[in-house]
Formats: sequence, C-alpha cells, structure tokens
Amino acid sequence: MRDNGFITELQYLEAVKAPLRLAEGGEESTDAPYFVDLAYDELQENFADLDFQANSYRIYTTLDMKLQRDALEAVRIGIQEVDAQLAKMRRKYPEPQVALVCLDPYTAEVKALIGGRSYAASQLNRAIARRQPGSAFKPFVYAAALNTALEGREPVITPVTLVVDEPTTFYFDDKEYTPNNFRQQFNGTVTLRFALSKSLNIPTVKFAEMAGYQAVADLAEAAGLKGVKPTPALALGAYEVTPLDIAGAYTVFANQGAWVQRNLIREIRSADGNLIHQYQPVTRQVLDPRIAYMVVNLMEEVLRSGTGAGVRSRGFLLPAAGKTGTSHDAWFAGFTSKLLCVVWVGFDDNQELPLEGAKAALPIWAEFMKRAHSHREYRGVQPFSPPDGIAIVDIDPLSGQLATASCPKAIQEVFLAGTQPVELCRLHGGGQTWISSWDSDSASSSPSSPATARVQPPPQRQTAVRTDSSQPSPSPQPPAPAEEPKRGFWNRIRAIFR
Repeated sequence: MRDNGFITELQYLEAVKAPLRLAEGGEESTDAPYFVDLAYDELQENFADLDFQANSYRIYTTLDMKLQRDALEAVRIGIQEVDAQLAKMRRKYPEPQVALVCLDPYTAEVKALIGGRSYAASQLNRAIARRQPGSAFKPFVYAAALNTALEGREPVITPVTLVVDEPTTFYFDDKEYTPNNFRQQFNGTVTLRFALSKSLNIPTVKFAEMAGYQAVADLAEAAGLKGVKPTPALALGAYEVTPLDIAGAYTVFANQGAWVQRNLIREIRSADGNLIHQYQPVTRQVLDPRIAYMVVNLMEEVLRSGTGAGVRSRGFLLPAAGKTGTSHDAWFAGFTSKLLCVVWVGFDDNQELPLEGAKAALPIWAEFMKRAHSHREYRGVQPFSPPDGIAIVDIDPLSGQLATASCPKAIQEVFLAGTQPVELCRLHGGGQTWISSWDSDSASSSPSSPATARVQPPPQRQTAVRTDSSQPSPSPQPPAPAEEPKRGFWNRIRAIFR
C-alpha cells in the first residue's frame, strides 16, 4: 500500500509496529461448520440465479446456537464414552465418528447439526452420509402393519397381534432370506408391542410380510426415505439413508402423520434489506393421525421397558418416544413434543462398530436432550395425546382379551377404535387385576368389575398412506395436551356408580 501511494511512510511504519490481530469468525462458522457448509451447498443448488460470490446477501438460517453448543458438548462427552468402551476391547479400532441432527418436529427446521467429531481433522459431513439405519427403520414397518386396519385387509393387525419369534427362512422372488435376532435369542410367541420394544428381527420381518413389502416401501418413500426396495431386508433397515433423512422421516410420527420437508435457510435478503426469499413449509399427510399416534405409543414403550430404557436411567425423564438402531453402525432416533433428534456413531471405512445403538448413540441423544430442554423455549414438554378414533382398553396380556377382576395382570393398550377386543378374558377364574406396563412385575391392584374402554367413534375405512403431494396441506401444529389426565383404575370404577 505504501509502494502504491495509498498510505504515507509514517503510516507504514506505525502499521509495521502494531501487533497483528485476527478477525474473529462468527459463531456459526466456528461452532457449526458442518451446518454452514451444508447451508452454502443448498444455497448454491437452490438459488443458482443469485451470485453469492459477486454480490452481498443477508442469509438467515434456522440454526439455534444454544442447541448447537448443547450438541457439541453432548457429542464431546458421548464420543469419549465410546472411545473408552472401544479401548477395553482386544482388537484395536480406528477413531469412531459421530453425527447429530436436531429438528423442530413441526416445521422441520434444522436447529443443530454436527457432521463429525472434528471439522479441523475431517470436513466429511456424516449427517448426510448414507448408511444402513438398522432397527431405526422399524417404526415404518409397524406403521404399515397397523395401517392394515384402515385398508380393510385381513388379518387386521393391532398391538396385541401375535407372531412366533423363532428361526425363520423367508422366501421372496425365488430367493431365501434368513435373518437372525440379536445374539441369536428367540422369545416364542410375542405381541407386536413386545416385538418393537425389544427390537426383535424375526417378528419384524413377519409383520412386514403381513403388511406387504411394497406397502412398507411406499410409506418410507412418502416419508422422504429414497431407495428403499420392497424386499424382506427392508424390514431390518438394510437400505442406506442419511441421519438427516431419518430425522426428516421421523417428523411423520412426531407430527401426527404429516411429513415436513427439512430446511436450513429461513430467509434471504439483499444487502439493503429487500426480501428475496422466505421459506414456506412443504408438507404432506402420509400417515393417518391415529396410526401415527399408535406408533408413537409403541415407541414410548421402547424407552419404558425396551432397548431404549437407558434414556431414562441416564436422567432424561420427559415424555418422549424413540428407537435404537444397530447395523454396522449405532443409531438412536427420538423426539418430544418440542424437539426431534437423531444420533449416528460409526466408522468412516464402514467396518462394524462393536457397540449397539443403546451403548454408543443413545447416551449422546440423552445428554443432548437433557441440555436442550433446559432452555426456556424448549420447556413445557407435553405428553403425546390420542386423537379421536383411538380406544384405550385394559387387556389380559396372555389372552389378548378384555381384562376382568380375575386376571392376575392387565395392561392398558391402544387400538384403532373398532379393532379392540370385545370378549372378556376366558383364561382366569379369580384373583385380582393388576395395572402395569408390559415388563412390570407388580403394580397396585383393585378388585373390580371388568375394565372399561375409553372409545372414540369408529374410524371410516380409508387408506392412511398417501403419496400424492399435489394437494397442499395445512402447516402442522404441535399436538394439544390431553384434555384431562388419565383416571386411575379405582376412579374409573367409582365413575360407573355416579
């Protein structure tokens, strides 16, 4: 600048003596580099007519820096735990990687995103890398199975439908498919609810076969999961998707059956403030709200007594639903009424991670969700409320029929109204009724008349899976809290005599 006459000799000497100060980058570029890269790529792809190199624009993103910092800390703590578990094993493993995606479940705005344990070491964004989701895909199988009740097909599948969990070979397209359960353990006759909560492979493939592989693939496609083929292997999450894909697809469950296209860019303005683009949610109803609620209720059981119970033991106690996933990698996907989060842990070279989702991905998910819901705008988590058309009844888990005072144990189960059992249990001839979750050994008892059902009007026959997105659907809203708390068993009995 001195040589070209822009500054004087005195200014030059003062500048040389002055200490060098680096300009600090924005929070987004330092704490969310994977998000910034992805947002820039989407700007280039979707707004090719805007020259971001030659012109100045104001870009407003969906990123919440509080949640992003929570994600960074949860990943830091969780990946250290994974490192420690791998270090105890005889075999030496490469450094595991991680991805975390957090969405608003109703707008699908990306609130936090991490694509690896160190951006400085690797810019590969694992949040958009395709991997097998394993059992994290299973909720779509069970949704398609429960959907048979709306399609008028036989047999009607409900949460108490029984299948046999045993070594099984499936035949499809003149080929054999022989999956196995985790650790080759089999449980005999099990209900649909138990099969999902314990993530049993053989029953899941059987339910996919009953629902129709094509029906499962169609639902996955409608939820934004591309490339899922209608084969028996789809039931166990054999077809590759990205963590960001899974997060978007789970909006179907969190959002009363409505899929919402995920988004990173909220608004674009010119340098002088003129509005150029404002995001409008793209949504379509792909699952009946009643079926979506039933799947959410089943996924709550995963956290209560199934493979996701570690969420509760790690101190996250708010109403939530989720699913573990184990393939070559470890997954955990779940949501509350406020936030939806997906965590992936695995190796870049696609070798098998010797840890299941409950041990590698779940701890990160639980740590993040505890931190995220401490912020004012994410407090007030509501329980998942049943829509009209859902029947909640007390049944005997052995007979699958309505529980009576003689049944030694009873559970509350959800049904599409009109598909619930109507016969009283014929297995037991005396005793007391116990109200408990599926895996509970004991609960309070009360001698009483047969349990009553809370039944809404019977549903209309209709197809719950809709893949036609030509008709716009209204912007989804958070589920309303329950109009009244669930009454205890004694209160329901007292109500009979009022």
